[in-house]
Amino acid sequence: MAEEKRGAGEAALKNKTPGAEHETAMRADKLPTEAAGEQEKDFRLVIVTGMSGGGKTQACRYLEDLGYFCVDNLPPVFIPKFVELCRHSGGHVGKVVLVVDTRSRVVFDTFVSVLDTRDMDDMPYEMRFMDASDAAIIRRYKETRRRHPLAPSSRITDGIAKERERLAPVRAKATYIVDTSDLRKADLRDKIHRIFGTTEGEQMSINVLSFGFKFGMPLDADMVLDVRFLPNPFYIESMRHKSGTVPEVAAYIQKWPVTQEFEKRLDALLDFLVPQYVKEGKSQFVIAVGCTGGMHRSVFIAKHIFDRLSGRGYPVKLEHRDLMKNDVEEHVREEC
Repeated sequence: MAEEKRGAGEAALKNKTPGAEHETAMRADKLPTEAAGEQEKDFRLVIVTGMSGGGKTQACRYLEDLGYFCVDNLPPVFIPKFVELCRHSGGHVGKVVLVVDTRSRVVFDTFVSVLDTRDMDDMPYEMRFMDASDAAIIRRYKETRRRHPLAPSSRITDGIAKERERLAPVRAKATYIVDTSDLRKADLRDKIHRIFGTTEGEQMSINVLSFGFKFGMPLDADMVLDVRFLPNPFYIESMRHKSGTVPEVAAYIQKWPVTQEFEKRLDALLDFLVPQYVKEGKSQFVIAVGCTGGMHRSVFIAKHIFDRLSGRGYPVKLEHRDLMKNDVEEHVREEC
């Protein structure tokens, strides 16, 4: 079965078009097994290669979002030694992605021989070959106005032909072949997550940030909540210099019906919205809560959001960006 798939891949390569299947498992013998040692079970090596313009950079970014340590354009001769160092890092580097392609020029020709060495036999790996049709690759190069690495002074089609011929032995060794010709970025991300994702890696991280509008809005916010409509403790002399974390201030903001109604509606919104972002595959979600100075109301509501989401098992971080830019005399540090 493996030989049939490999033969089909080589035939498609000669015709200068990717195989019909977008994704093909071809090297089960190179995957970690139950009989492998504990070290092999905990370590995962993914090699990303393929056609220039085939989507290697985008695939690498998605793998990085899943917690992989990514090294781009590593000369093949260094692979065994580098992987050995990672495997003996004491668990600090457990998932590694190596991007190896024809940009390494002459030294790329050693790639296949390196993969066939005894050193690599002791290092289970998965190879993801990123491919695309000639038309798709040409279109992408035209859009980016970049030169093909194998045809810097000639036509893109010449570079593609040379690269397909040079990559033929590598493609035959691939664990997965992905044709990105008609894939949207979201589709490619879903494939990456499905094959290489883990429970830990697929969790969307959430950052809840309080801020003051007078200090400027955070540029990286995905959602901005303006809570300047809530009653302001700043106008109560005894609370003016106390932050929204102080129980007295929190009780004052909480007691008003408008606050209670807002929290009710906000909780319903978060309960609906956050799972949708998780399902969509978003890796990070930044919720920014702003009031005038970022000291009272925004701090209080940000803490409410943090408690709500962390109570539902989401990985959440809380930050009060502008709190200490105010004249703060009393503040209760949260354990977040």
